Amino acid sequence: MSGQGQGFVSELKDAVSGRSALLVVAVLLLQLGFITSYVGALHDPSPHQLSIGVVAPAAVQPKLIAALDQVPDDAVKPSAVADESAAVALIKDQRIYAALLFDPAGTQDTLLVAEARGAAAATAATTVVTALEQAQGRTVAVRDVVPLAAGDAKGLSSFYLVVGWCVGGYLVASILGISAGSRPANVNRALIRVGVLVLYSIAAGIGGTLIAGPVLHALPGSVAGLSAVGSLVVFSVGLVTMALQCWFDVVGIGLAVLLFVVLGNPSAGGVYPPPLLPPFWRAIGSWLPNGAGTEAARSIAYFDATNLTRPLLVLAAWAVLGFAGVMVAVALAPRGGRPQVAPTGDRVTAAPTGA
Repeated sequence: MSGQGQGFVSELKDAVSGRSALLVVAVLLLQLGFITSYVGALHDPSPHQLSIGVVAPAAVQPKLIAALDQVPDDAVKPSAVADESAAVALIKDQRIYAALLFDPAGTQDTLLVAEARGAAAATAATTVVTALEQAQGRTVAVRDVVPLAAGDAKGLSSFYLVVGWCVGGYLVASILGISAGSRPANVNRALIRVGVLVLYSIAAGIGGTLIAGPVLHALPGSVAGLSAVGSLVVFSVGLVTMALQCWFDVVGIGLAVLLFVVLGNPSAGGVYPPPLLPPFWRAIGSWLPNGAGTEAARSIAYFDATNLTRPLLVLAAWAVLGFAGVMVAVALAPRGGRPQVAPTGDRVTAAPTGA
């Protein structure tokens, strides 16, 4: 029995190396992180600093602003707005989420919302304002000034389109690394990989836009604009994944999943916009490619490309960071390559680390 036990232990060591065991533990931690991030971000949405403009006569406006400001948990960020046209402009410029129009001649006021910026935000604003109006013996009618397209019933098409682009970006980079080595053998090989990623990104950006737009009619907006955003999303995510593989080998793929799936998706503002997310996810969302891409896609689809500069700069910064990471890793790589072991166990000559 003792000999059989020792034999099993020996076979176990041969079958599962220490490195494999560490990778299995890393996958478990990544899985638990996935559950924590998604459930933590989405299980209990509540508004925080939800921007609501107030249009009312000078004698009433400060009182309404004060009442909204006193909503518990810092839920609302009220501000004075001159008139209805200014309120609509602010909503369409994505500077506020909603606006309350007080009617001095009656008891029914109007709440302007933009379902296209996030149905959950519109619902939250409606809930808060309705409670306020009821407490004052008034009623409120809701008017959607930026409605969703007929094929985008829940307003999630832009988010899922960006998720698809992100998935394509890290998968194609992972495949290139697995098939040809995590780190390119030299600068020329690295530039070839980047060139392949450029072509893939353009195809993915155009393809995804055509499917979401003309084919499924799920998302309106400029085909050229959305394609450009999609190409930049795929390219930035792919370059960062490529850089992570250059520095951390196969572990880099797990780090990319951590960054773009575990952290990026629940914080992107897809299911719930930033004011309804918990502090951590609200803070990181717009600085990751998922959130920046979703913001840019929504802007092009529904808001005439307003407030587009910041998300585009975020995506460009990730692309630059990824490209620099790849180039530095290749430049610092040992010239002789790494020794590989033949199937018989005999050491052979050095082989390049990648194509």
